[in-house]
Order: sequence, then C-alpha cells, then structure tokens
Amino acid sequence: MAEDALQTAYLRMLSGQVRFDHRSSFKSWAFGVIRFTGMEEMRRRRRSAARDAGAEAAASVIDLSPGPDVTAERAERAAALRAALTALSPRQREVLQLVFYHDMTIEEAAGVMRISLGSARTHYERGKKALAKQIDHVDVR
Repeated sequence: MAEDALQTAYLRMLSGQVRFDHRSSFKSWAFGVIRFTGMEEMRRRRRSAARDAGAEAAASVIDLSPGPDVTAERAERAAALRAALTALSPRQREVLQLVFYHDMTIEEAAGVMRISLGSARTHYERGKKALAKQIDHVDVR
C-alpha cells in the first residue's frame, strides 16, 4: 500500500496535478504531497473495505420466503381442501369453518348456528370424517 501511495504521489508531482508554490522547502512540499496521498489512499481503501463488507453481509442474509415449489404445493392443497369442503353438507361445512377458521368451540359454533350442542357435535364429527375421507383420495404431495 505504501508503494502504491508513493507511486501515486510521484505521478501527481510529475504530471502537474500538484504544484510547488515556493512557500516552503521543496523537500517539505514533496513529503507533504506523499503524506496526503497516503492518507487519501488509506481513506479510499477503508471505504472500499466497508462497501465490500456491506455487500458480503447482504449476500449472507438467508431468504426465508418459500420457493415456487412450496408455493405451488400449498396452492394445490388449498384447492383440494376447498373442493372437499364444498362437497360437505352446509351444516357440516359451517360448523367446521367456525371451529377451525374462527377458533370457536363446538358450543360457541352451536350458538352461532342456532342449533343444539348435540346436533353441532354430530355435524362436526361427521364433517371431519367426510373431509378426511375426501382428502385421503386427493394425491397432493
């Protein structure tokens, strides 16, 4: 790095990028040019290293989003589940949706549906069995 800074300082002096104005001795002026060129080189290398470290850190971040294969599989499963739900009777579908999607108990679902608790339990059990049977027939992996 020192050789690069010295080479750049000499190049600046010889090309006329910096000019000797006779306010100090030539030796002091030359060493000043070399010193400032070295400091500029150090700043440039630090910025470059920081920029490279930022790029490395960004490259090491793990993408946790699901890939297209996982997304497609989820879509297929969701479509199979919707098709299986539509094949159930309206009461069975409603009680299953209230329990599983709205986080209600069977008793709360019975209250919403305005049916007895025993009837809601029967629809719930029959709906689960019918849904499981239909989903077993679907080949989604």
